Amino acid sequence: MAHTLIEKLIGNKVGKEVFPGDIVTVPVDWCMVDDIMVAFAAAKFEEMGFAKIWDPDKVVLIYDHFLPTTQADDSRQFRAGNAFADKYGLKNVHRTDGICHQLMTEAGYVKPGDIAFGTDSHTTTYGCVGAFSTGIGYTEMAGILGTGELWMKVPESIKVVIDGTLPSNVTSKDVILRIIGDLTASGATYQSLEFSGSTVDNMTLASRMTMSNMAVEAGAKCGIFAPDEKTCEYCNIPYTEKEKALRPDADASYSRILTYKAEDMVPVMACPSLVDNIKPVSEVSGTKVDQVFLGSCTNGRLEDLHAAAEILKDRHIAPYLKMIVTPASVKIYREALADGTLGILSDAGAIITTPGCGLCCGRGGGILCDNEVVVATNNRNFLGRMGTSKVKIYLASPKTAAMTALTGVITEA
Repeated sequence: MAHTLIEKLIGNKVGKEVFPGDIVTVPVDWCMVDDIMVAFAAAKFEEMGFAKIWDPDKVVLIYDHFLPTTQADDSRQFRAGNAFADKYGLKNVHRTDGICHQLMTEAGYVKPGDIAFGTDSHTTTYGCVGAFSTGIGYTEMAGILGTGELWMKVPESIKVVIDGTLPSNVTSKDVILRIIGDLTASGATYQSLEFSGSTVDNMTLASRMTMSNMAVEAGAKCGIFAPDEKTCEYCNIPYTEKEKALRPDADASYSRILTYKAEDMVPVMACPSLVDNIKPVSEVSGTKVDQVFLGSCTNGRLEDLHAAAEILKDRHIAPYLKMIVTPASVKIYREALADGTLGILSDAGAIITTPGCGLCCGRGGGILCDNEVVVATNNRNFLGRMGTSKVKIYLASPKTAAMTALTGVITEA
């Protein structure tokens, strides 16, 4: 029978044909624990009576949300993580290297066809390399740490086809925001978003990361791309028959098919305070902005910094506006420093911060006050996420964010 991409991937792992709705127990290739959840996962692991981790080499512990610490109790998580890593022999520990979702592929962990779970909802990001990855709670993570497996339901799939060439001012962030707006925040609940089409084929891995990252904002269990030569080059592996076979059958059955023409896309924003409150930038242009945030696991990559620097080169951000730039990893930070990108952004008046989650999770500086407006490139604009519940958060692409920083009001790139 014909199968979707996610059905094939899960079927390969469990060694049998699977269909949507099937309950299967899957072997886990990688699990990621972040600094927010490590103390809880460690306590639950021992409460369950486990004496050892099933495979310490398959566990990655990453400190990113609480670096640098901003509250008195933050360091408790680090102490708990360090103690857990020492006690059970964890070697893959990243303390100052960047955001977990950037590192899980950048550092060479997750590969095409893998199954990965993480204690953060944006674990869906690793679908960019053709992996099944999704976020779980600390109780499920404790079970994986002890057994190396987890039960799950095989999800239905929504096929998203995008063909053509995107306008120069439209990025993959605009594309995924448009899709979320069409689906709504619950429109893909416990389903797989399967991205395809000529537009997708031409996207960089960084652009695909943005889309997989935000699949969860439509309720999706994962957001996945079939691996290609670019995927394997990024993962530093050969493009073999195994990767070529990891693609959907032409006559696979989907719960829904969304079709887009790239040329019809325009720059859009998620307006306060729901991620599916999508409007064209032109409809909200002129709105006064107090701060711009460029970064996060959604848009803190080198191509995102390049896009902003291209707009801000030899120019300066608007008076009284703050712009915070937070690269997604130390590797990206160093590359942007070496090629002059950070210099351009700094000369334009931006504040460059240490790699990490930063303002996206309301940490790392830049918290806003009542009635202030921020344009940000991250993935959520919920009430209270970046300060008080009266802060207005608009989500946008790096190009829109940079142009807005230049003018001081929401401006289409």
